[in-house]
Amino acid sequence: MKKIKIAPSVLSADFSKMGEEIEGISKAGADVIHLDVMDGSFVKNISFGPKLIKDARRYSDKIFDAHLMIVNPWNYISKFKDAGADIITVHYEACQDRLKQTLKEIKALGVKCGAVINPDTPVNKIADVIDECDMILLMSVFPGFGGQKFIPEVLPKLEETANLIAKSGKEIDLEIDGGINLENVKSVKDAGANVIVAGSTVFAELDRAKIISDLRNA
Repeated sequence: MKKIKIAPSVLSADFSKMGEEIEGISKAGADVIHLDVMDGSFVKNISFGPKLIKDARRYSDKIFDAHLMIVNPWNYISKFKDAGADIITVHYEACQDRLKQTLKEIKALGVKCGAVINPDTPVNKIADVIDECDMILLMSVFPGFGGQKFIPEVLPKLEETANLIAKSGKEIDLEIDGGINLENVKSVKDAGANVIVAGSTVFAELDRAKIISDLRNA
């Protein structure tokens, strides 16, 4: 069984003290730092770019997972690699027919890559890129804003993706992002997810070590 990794999303952090927030969750036991990059075009929100990631890198040696919710992501992947991202994930919806090429370009830079699909995108849209991926990310909310409610209809898609990964014979992480809390985290694990993104669930708590542990062990 794959190790469960907890990946707090800093979209829910206090941006005025981002370095401290990232340092805090790293010390509290986070396995991955999830970095939601939004451009105001692909999604209706703007978050941050490579500079914040570069500056934040001084505060943590954890895996930096840059989730690019931007148009034409291939134009920016080298900037996120240089900023310190360990894995870069891109949306099928942003790349379309260029998804496989974009994943190859990410790997050519020496960082890990992943494909992302929105809740209403069928899993078969990424079936032909599984072998290129180090991670598959399924959104369980429509991307753009933190604090949304989990969409349970994504659970069968998680199972379908887990089966595709198993058939590939490769070590590929399966990540879930959106509305994850202590009430539903067991269901996404049971469906095959092993990387759990949690933003408001983690950052709303004063005792971040406890909530990270609770999510991991639920």
